[in-house]
Amino acid sequence: MSPSNVIWLGFVASLLAGLATGLGALGVFFVRKLSEKLEDGLLSVAAGIMLAATFFSLLLPGIEYAEAQFASREIGVVVVICGLLLGAVTLFLIHRLVPHEHFVTGLEGPEAAALSRIWLFVIAITLHNLPEGMAVGVGFAGGNWNNGFTLATGIGIQNVPEGLAVAISLLSVGYSRSGAFAIALLTGLVEPIGGLFGSAAVSLAAPLMPFTLGFAAGAMLFIISDEIIPETHRRGYENLATFSLLAGFALMMYLDATLG
Repeated sequence: MSPSNVIWLGFVASLLAGLATGLGALGVFFVRKLSEKLEDGLLSVAAGIMLAATFFSLLLPGIEYAEAQFASREIGVVVVICGLLLGAVTLFLIHRLVPHEHFVTGLEGPEAAALSRIWLFVIAITLHNLPEGMAVGVGFAGGNWNNGFTLATGIGIQNVPEGLAVAISLLSVGYSRSGAFAIALLTGLVEPIGGLFGSAAVSLAAPLMPFTLGFAAGAMLFIISDEIIPETHRRGYENLATFSLLAGFALMMYLDATLG
């Protein structure tokens, strides 16, 4: 598969996955409010899907590519680990330097009195979605259609409850149903930007493929550990959140084993 085809596939697949956010956000026209219990459960399912995608669709293929490239499993693993750590550190620095606000934990990053709450929310969601899009893009690394398709499917599935939660949260802070839907949809459209970047990076610099796969995995792991798990364990539904995460993990594991 030519590099241009890989880039095109990565962009289109991440676009479709991002549009699933809008599909979930359509629920804002039918639901006024999600219970805290349901919201934590839905977001935890999404986290489980992301977690499984990180291992089965990013780290393991990354190690396989690296082993073939360096003719050494040990060196290959180290290369992927370096990418993983850099991905996590990059997201950490972005979170520290860019002001944003989470729906549960509140303001994070530098003080930003000049920014309205809605833009802080949008920035937070963008920081969440960009690594997902990049993961889908690098999933097509080396022309691996099955791996990219599985990743796009998993990310798209987890974007549905995420889009609903985002739109309902925007509705709860005073936005109209149409406004909440539009903003949630737009945040999902950040993903094809990440997908384009990821697929272009591995297509135009093939030797960086294992490192880039590790980078995307590290960015996703940071989002799961630093953002989703803490937010879903703050309101007394820790057990539900844990088993919902396991359900999401099992779903993505099944998709990877049967489609990947």
